[in-house]
Amino acid sequence: MARTMDFLDRLDSLVSRYLAEVAGPRERLALLRWQIAERHALEARETLPGHVTTSALVLSPDYARVLLIDHVVIGRWLQPGGHYEPAACFHESAAREAVEETGVSGLGLHLWHGGADTPFAIDSHEVPGNPRRGEPPHIHHDLQYLFIADPALPLVAQEEEVHAAAWKPVAELAGIAPIAFARLRALGSQD
Repeated sequence: MARTMDFLDRLDSLVSRYLAEVAGPRERLALLRWQIAERHALEARETLPGHVTTSALVLSPDYARVLLIDHVVIGRWLQPGGHYEPAACFHESAAREAVEETGVSGLGLHLWHGGADTPFAIDSHEVPGNPRRGEPPHIHHDLQYLFIADPALPLVAQEEEVHAAAWKPVAELAGIAPIAFARLRALGSQD
């Protein structure tokens, strides 16, 4: 129980900061905020109706490409990520997933984060169930972090969860992570 409370306190603080400093006017995160208020064990993948995941939006230094994975269970290209695993910072969980799933090296947290753990985007979305695990359809509250890596370095896909890992045009994010893509376009226009 203490672990859940520490996790929930960190998550509550992070979500409050995100809503105050980053979120757009239509981002309310009502279900996530309700689950935090109800003290759900959001770090546990068994928690329904939703739980926390972390993902890495890994960009090339020129922002032209993004590192994506062909996900085995979901059957489509997505940013690397997965269920939250304990870490000192939420972005460390996202980075660990990116390295595990793609073998990417030289991963660096984007300067946008300013050394803080505030997500670039929080995307609560429905995912299909996983019959092999007895999981019904549910919600992933995905904390998305920006990273930079060199696309010239080799990748090694984690075959248990990923068919392939590849650098794709950044426009691919529009259909995968629309909130992050819109925010990234606005960030690019400021450079």
